[in-house]
Amino acid sequence: MLAFLHAFGMHVPAGVVTNEEIAARVGRTAEWIESVSGIRERRWAAAANTSIADLAVAAAHDCLTRAGINAPALGLIIVASGSARPGFPGPAAEVAAQLGLDSTPALDVPMASAGSLFGLVMAAEMAEHFGDVLVIGAEKMSAVIESGPLDPNTAVLFGDGAGAALVSARPGRWEILDAVLHSNGQYRDALAFDWSQPLSMNGLTVILQASRKIPAVIQEVLARQQVAVHDVTALLLHQANQNLLTRVAKALDLPAERIVSNVARYGNTSSASMLIAAAEWSQANPPAGHVIFSAFGAGFHWGAMLARST
Repeated sequence: MLAFLHAFGMHVPAGVVTNEEIAARVGRTAEWIESVSGIRERRWAAAANTSIADLAVAAAHDCLTRAGINAPALGLIIVASGSARPGFPGPAAEVAAQLGLDSTPALDVPMASAGSLFGLVMAAEMAEHFGDVLVIGAEKMSAVIESGPLDPNTAVLFGDGAGAALVSARPGRWEILDAVLHSNGQYRDALAFDWSQPLSMNGLTVILQASRKIPAVIQEVLARQQVAVHDVTALLLHQANQNLLTRVAKALDLPAERIVSNVARYGNTSSASMLIAAAEWSQANPPAGHVIFSAFGAGFHWGAMLARST
């Protein structure tokens, strides 16, 4: 694997949904929501006709601008989303069309929460052949939540948004060193949604598995590259909730500030969340060193990727 991360981008809708607003709809208090999730507000697309592709394209433009390239230079687009409506084609084709592309291959990764990580790893493996690869995670989780009666255990968690990353075989800001991916379908019913019924989540199973598997896979990829966990300058994780991020830091014996967190402002944006966090982190003049990307999501699918600033 010889691939580099060049830039990140993001987009979140302007509409802010506070804990007070959603608490009134689910019969809870704003304080309860923050205590169980660490979330204070989230963004929901105000217009019903805002599509996942619309969110994705906005993040794509932000990423391409930061990378200093134009869309026609792309050799491949990968769009990860777990909230896309069933049927075909998936959102990747619409994203390519909105970017003005008429022959660039566009690939859908229909995975919740872990989709952008799997997309990054695929991009790193495919960049030598395709050149510049744009990976986008885009989710409209408000549509999932509003598709049925609001469940106070899930409705308070999720937000809308999109994140993007440019991966290429040409030298860039961060070299991708290694990655590990895993799946275990034994737990596929613990977190599931198919538009025919409300989102189903066994919260205890999900957080128990995630809090074990994320630290383990991070340690696995670090061991393969003989990098000590305390030499990692930042961990960019799927922003499921603050309690999980805190558990991961404790399991790895790392200061909490090493784990980038913006879940309080955006909520859980599923496969968009890791890249949204990366976009904000990358603009804050991060220190040089090793960086971990890691996610866990429905399926269960999980993994970790190690990069190093160049």
